[in-house]
Amino acid sequence: MNILVCGAHGFVGRALCEALARDGHRVLKGVRAAARPDEIAIDYMTDTDPAAWTDRLRGIHVVINAVGILAEGAGAAFDQIHRRAPIALFDAAHRAGVRRIVQLSALGAEDGDTSYFQSKRAADDHLRSLPVAHHILRPALVYGAQGASARFFRALATAPIHLLPGGGRQLLRPMLVDELAEIVVRLLRGDSDAPAMLDLAGGTEVEFRQMLAVYRESMGFAPAWRAPVPAWLVSAGAALLNRLPGSLLTRDTWRMLRAGNTADAATTTRALGRPPAGIESFIGPADALALRHQALAAWRPGLARGALALIWLWTAVCSAFLYPAAGSLALLEPVGLKGASAWAALYLAAGLDFALGIATLWRPGRRLWAAQLALVLGYTAVIAVALPEFLLHPFGPVLKNVAVVALLLILLTEEPKP
Repeated sequence: MNILVCGAHGFVGRALCEALARDGHRVLKGVRAAARPDEIAIDYMTDTDPAAWTDRLRGIHVVINAVGILAEGAGAAFDQIHRRAPIALFDAAHRAGVRRIVQLSALGAEDGDTSYFQSKRAADDHLRSLPVAHHILRPALVYGAQGASARFFRALATAPIHLLPGGGRQLLRPMLVDELAEIVVRLLRGDSDAPAMLDLAGGTEVEFRQMLAVYRESMGFAPAWRAPVPAWLVSAGAALLNRLPGSLLTRDTWRMLRAGNTADAATTTRALGRPPAGIESFIGPADALALRHQALAAWRPGLARGALALIWLWTAVCSAFLYPAAGSLALLEPVGLKGASAWAALYLAAGLDFALGIATLWRPGRRLWAAQLALVLGYTAVIAVALPEFLLHPFGPVLKNVAVVALLLILLTEEPKP
């Protein structure tokens, strides 16, 4: 069959395309920027009229909607992405004579009260009202090695202390992305006598804290310490991060976590023809080391930037306000700075340090790391020549710059291309 998969470059969409292609179908990939013969340009932010889909659906037998966002941002709203564009697609597919529509929704959409769930439910309900064969799949949290949520939770699992929101007792039943894709293939084959609406879940129900512990053990770490975080504090953090681009902690995601994400696995068992995999099997021995390194690497940029920002900002505050001015001016004399020039140098340096600290947090990049590296090396060289006694100081104030240089080199070499 000719199958259009919308959201083909997404985490779930990629798995669907691979599974459908293996099953012998001709897959047309709906993506934001088409660059290959098997791709077609779609944009859920603008394609909200059925007429926009008419030409794209010629010769298509099955349409699969796998487009979704977890948080709003960069102009993308739940109403556009989850409701208006899918409804336009479904209406156009019905008019074009498409044989079947598969909608990837979310577990909890049936009665969830968040904007995320409400937008998903609106598209689900519209599809159910159309006289066209369809399946609406509502999976639990979907796990895959490259999934954004899976990477996030694996990174959390590597922390030596697990900060558990509300005690971490929320019930979850994650499922494998490959099994979700297999269910879609079986439904299109007609192998499964399944209802139009399927709530799908994995084989093992766990608490949130247990999920982190399983991921951690699977990656070869010793058990972590657990520290419950009061629900009110998590709510405050969610409110603060609600509009931060890329944040996985928002008001909606926190409400969804509190409600849990679990269902009876019997429906999934019938759709698969076997019991679904449990979370304890998600990370196999062959993948454990690579996923361990990936999870640890997720912390590295943030930790390095945070450490550098603290150094720059605290140095600025100490220089300008806390350290005795007379002591600072005395340190500048060996380099030829006295009087007004020394005062100017002191506060200009403090201002520069403060600006570098703010830039480290808000505008990181290769140019910033290179500039900081040059400045640190310059400071070190001047101090080594003008104040050589600091090289022999028992607290090693100059030698500590070696660690700063190492951090900057790591950030400089690992900074992705813009």
